[in-house]
Amino acid sequence: MKLSLSARIGEKFSAKREAAVPLSELADIAAANGYHALCMRASLIGIHTPRAEVIEAAHLLRQKGLAVSMVTGDFPIPENSDEGPLALRNIAPYLDLAEALSCDLLRVALRKAEDIPWAQRAADQAGERGIRLAHQCHNKSLFEQIDASVDVLRRIGRKNFGLTYEPGNLELCGESYGRATIEKFAPYLFNVYLQNQRLHPAAKSVMVTWCRGNVPFDQIQVHDPGGIDFGEIMQSLAAIGYDGYVTIHDASLGKPREDAEKNARHLRSLAHFEPADRSLVS
Repeated sequence: MKLSLSARIGEKFSAKREAAVPLSELADIAAANGYHALCMRASLIGIHTPRAEVIEAAHLLRQKGLAVSMVTGDFPIPENSDEGPLALRNIAPYLDLAEALSCDLLRVALRKAEDIPWAQRAADQAGERGIRLAHQCHNKSLFEQIDASVDVLRRIGRKNFGLTYEPGNLELCGESYGRATIEKFAPYLFNVYLQNQRLHPAAKSVMVTWCRGNVPFDQIQVHDPGGIDFGEIMQSLAAIGYDGYVTIHDASLGKPREDAEKNARHLRSLAHFEPADRSLVS
């Protein structure tokens, strides 16, 4: 497995359009702590970014020896708004962005059954360019629950359309996220996102779900105890032979450099990750 750091660590939890950490600093943090890649988000680089800036960003990442594990090309997709699925109707700019960043994985969003034919068409276009599409396990989407997610993936029926497994959203939706779930998702597993939380009635935050209403939770970091069982997750991923990216997807709690280091160290204590190869720096 390979370790990736999400650009979300430079965003506030509820402000996904603003990057408090510039790309150059985030790249330094990732490289210094042995990450293989950054997971790019529109708060840093998106389809709205001028082409010259995209090329400059790609060059910067190559200089740091960092890949891009996945691209989220606009704001509605991570905000999970009704506009999120519109990318499927005009996927070409997102494919262009992924190619410019030498990335073969794009995040997309589906909220209604009517989005499925558009997902099929977008996947066909992506496949012509060697690019895969992935949907995250996410509240208020067609991928809230395990069985429904598998059903949608089967209905889309494209080898280059898969899943980003994310246990936090599954837990918020009342679903199991352990070994049985990972085994069920295995044929479709393109990516892994990890973020941490504690669920309790007096929590400060509330997540709105379609399947079980409002769910209170507190955001914590991957290295903090008392939340998601990452030990079981890492063992289960190893058991199915998963060798892709594992992205630390926690939002910032004000200490991005410290948390990136502690989160990486914690995951390495639970599983074997390939050492990052900086020899490809150019």
